[in-house]
Amino acid sequence: MGKLDEVKSLIDWLKDLFKTLIAIMVADIAKLFIDDKINLLFYLGVSNLAVGCIVISRKVELHLNELGKI
Repeated sequence: MGKLDEVKSLIDWLKDLFKTLIAIMVADIAKLFIDDKINLLFYLGVSNLAVGCIVISRKVELHLNELGKI
């Protein structure tokens, strides 16, 4: 039961991290867009958002597969 709870806890933590990443990056990107400052910083923000989402989604997928094996 310990491993099951550990994996569930890790998945919940990754979901919270994902929500926080989305909230921060969307707010920053929206501010740059509203201020009409679409420059390198804007595109770095968009690319960082995409990479962060991909990494966190992949980790969640791996832990869900591990959860399925338990």
